[in-house]
Amino acid sequence: MKQTRRDFMKLTFGAAVCAAYSGSTAAAEDRRPNILIAISDDQSWPHTSFAGCKAVKTPAFDRVAREGVYFTNAFCASPGCGPSRASLLTGRYPWMNEQAGTHASSFPQKFAVYPDILEENGYFVGYTRKGLSPGNWEIGGCRRNPAGNCFDRYENEVPAKGIKNNDYTRNFEYFLEQRPAGKPFCFWYGGKEPHRPYEEGSGLKAGKKVDEVAVPGFLPDNGIVRSDFLDYYNEIEWFDLHLNRMMKKLEEIGELDNTIIVVTGDNGMPFPRAKANCYESGIHPPLAIRWPAKAKGGRVVQDLVSFVDLAPTFLEAAGVRDPNNMSHPNPMIGKSLMNILLSDKQGLVDPSRETVFAARERHSSARWQNLGYPQRAMRTQQYLYIYNFTPERWPAGAPQEYVLQRYGVGKAKAEMESKLGPMHGAYADIDDGPTKAFLTQHADDPKIKPYLDLAVARRPAEEMFDIRKDPDCLKNLAADPAFQTVRKELHDKLFACLEKTKDPRVLGYGEVFDGYIRFSKLRSFPEPDWAKSSSEDE
Repeated sequence: MKQTRRDFMKLTFGAAVCAAYSGSTAAAEDRRPNILIAISDDQSWPHTSFAGCKAVKTPAFDRVAREGVYFTNAFCASPGCGPSRASLLTGRYPWMNEQAGTHASSFPQKFAVYPDILEENGYFVGYTRKGLSPGNWEIGGCRRNPAGNCFDRYENEVPAKGIKNNDYTRNFEYFLEQRPAGKPFCFWYGGKEPHRPYEEGSGLKAGKKVDEVAVPGFLPDNGIVRSDFLDYYNEIEWFDLHLNRMMKKLEEIGELDNTIIVVTGDNGMPFPRAKANCYESGIHPPLAIRWPAKAKGGRVVQDLVSFVDLAPTFLEAAGVRDPNNMSHPNPMIGKSLMNILLSDKQGLVDPSRETVFAARERHSSARWQNLGYPQRAMRTQQYLYIYNFTPERWPAGAPQEYVLQRYGVGKAKAEMESKLGPMHGAYADIDDGPTKAFLTQHADDPKIKPYLDLAVARRPAEEMFDIRKDPDCLKNLAADPAFQTVRKELHDKLFACLEKTKDPRVLGYGEVFDGYIRFSKLRSFPEPDWAKSSSEDE
């Protein structure tokens, strides 16, 4: 990604209910804004054409970034879909959201979400396709998906397998048709792309070129990996195509300039050592915000901002008196971005934004007894510090799992038995695909094994990376004697935040996260050596 990052870094310097609609900007300033948040599913920050990625074309994102505010340092609260989206909705870090802080668990009704608050304040709210997901909101007592009312009526043809047939644009139009006259709206466009699986070779079939792919340093650079990236880019473009159509619709009805448009991704790309990891490629999605009625465009902002900041931003922009919901038993922890949006500054705008935080608990069902891999991370302008609470566990999941195999002849005689699968046949926290398959199939190749180890080998309790010099997070500085002062400072700041926000992992009952029910597929794994040793000690 060297060229992409080089191109990208150049950019960093270079209350009353709405009145009747009027097309003028002045009139728009007097009305409460509409809100359209577009969330791609698994996209890392370099992969937009605005950021300099040659192999992907994202005209809608580029327009939002060009005419709005482009954030170079925006971070999701978790590298997995469910907990990341929950934090965006609640304005709270994953460890503060109980079951909703894990993947595919429940969503407790006691946590307030910004769509509900906006609805209580006169907004018409809805979403299409992927709202809070994966997660069981029904069993948590919620009356609907926390993202709002569902609008999934229409479908369309798709250019490749793996792309969902949800007609995002037509469902957004249907949402607008159902909106009561005079109400501002809040719509969540939850695209399913570029989540795996992909149609293998779809990027090449679409005319994309392998020589335009910038492979990150933690993956081998070959034709298989490059083609896999092209398939990923192809799905990003499908997501962007529908956003472009939605913006044109808003333009047609005269609502574009009074709509806050937020474009981002819920977590990093679905490749080894990215998604489901607190490294840069796992927690750093793209983010651009356009709001011509209030926010001066053409700006590139370097402030550290988090998904937990979006909910209070929306509420403040809508004129809600208590944007952090401080009167609620579970208030929002995020800090509104309104001061940045209303500023005319480039670069660093708010000097108080010194850190952002992220966390991971259980992702997929990937280990013995459905255990997770608890991580907490803190990002500053220069460093990324990660604390791994259980370094004895496999970070990407156990290498082997039990699989059911059929034996016997005919339906009446056929039976199933569970057998231990092959070595490197699991790693369930990594989405299946050509890149993962290449790494595991070449585990004994001395040229490829180092890349596999980066993704799946056990890690020390502490990791620290100089992002300015090492954006791929390849050189761990945590044990380097020259960086001990910095390491201790980052450790202390992270744990001070965790203690202040009452993280169970630092308060002595972190195992509560491993006990939350998972409502998605469960797998079976052999008991690990460290668990056997613990039993013997007891």
